[in-house]
Amino acid sequence: MKRATGGFAREVARRFREDALAMCGLCLVLGLFGVAALADLLANDRPLVAKYGGEIWFPAFSNAPEIRDVDFAAGPLRPGDWVLWPPVPYGPTTYDLARRLEPPTRDHLLGTDDRGRDVLSRLIHGSRVSLSVGFVAVGVAAVAGVAAGAAAGYWAGTVDMVISRAIEIMICFPTFFLILTVLAFLPPSIFWIMLVIGLTGWPGIARLVRGEFLKLKEVDYVVAARATGARSSSVMLKHMLPNAMAPVLVSATFGVAGAILTESALSFLGFGVPPPTPSWGDTLSQSRNYIEFAWWLTLFPGAAIFLTVTAYSLVGEGLRDAIDPRSAPRKWSVVFDPSSLPRPVVRGTDEALASRRSGAPGARP
Repeated sequence: MKRATGGFAREVARRFREDALAMCGLCLVLGLFGVAALADLLANDRPLVAKYGGEIWFPAFSNAPEIRDVDFAAGPLRPGDWVLWPPVPYGPTTYDLARRLEPPTRDHLLGTDDRGRDVLSRLIHGSRVSLSVGFVAVGVAAVAGVAAGAAAGYWAGTVDMVISRAIEIMICFPTFFLILTVLAFLPPSIFWIMLVIGLTGWPGIARLVRGEFLKLKEVDYVVAARATGARSSSVMLKHMLPNAMAPVLVSATFGVAGAILTESALSFLGFGVPPPTPSWGDTLSQSRNYIEFAWWLTLFPGAAIFLTVTAYSLVGEGLRDAIDPRSAPRKWSVVFDPSSLPRPVVRGTDEALASRRSGAPGARP
């Protein structure tokens, strides 16, 4: 069984690598992970490394009393001192009202917002919020959905009926308005946002797992395991769940994109992450009052949301196609069809051929 599972995983990985669009999406996702993980190294208002007072310090990661109140940006430093700044030498919450609503320049590559904060720095640090909300919310939805779907598919009967009715009730509610209603009664916190998005996203995963368990329950190796007296938990966790996770992974990938989009919409409406925490949706919401001239506040946050959601969607589609053996992987190729070329016409040939077919007198045999 392990060898078969390993062979299937290798085949899925091979088919996924052959999908050009899915690989592009995966590269974008990995790049987003790198930006989120290295946010403090990419955008910070404190130097990465500094020589101050004859010693080497790391101000971006240290809050030692000797350098706590030192303004390295004011300069000039003492003779022999030097500093190494990150690529974007601005913090996500650093205010500069003298440079508010400044368009993209050499100092601020993506411009500034209505409080003089660097937009690029806020987008870099805002990627952490988007990834955190996406993965934690989908994790909560996956745990709840897998547990409910497995119970409904394995035990069936009354358990299946109760869980199925609960799924149908949850599906009847407009998810986004349900999230807005719940968050209206909760204090603003990223924890509640992740939890509420996760708890409203489990019905789809539960339906997938339920269908897989209903199908796997009749498979020979599951019937044999139950006949040998194996416990229900052992049969579900060891024999059924690993074979039912493929559609869950695909759904979870699409769920991450949906959770990021939902969080951005909530932040845009003022129900998202509380300020001054940087968020793509919050940066985008500032453009409502300045959309006539501050185009950069709309373009760059919107592009970040669009590219991230598109990347996760491409990865999800690639996984779905790789798992399904009936689908062909998408490739970038140019197909040459000779029939599409124009047929050369010889003067008099087409008229003689038409006359011959119609049997007209005077046509040469």
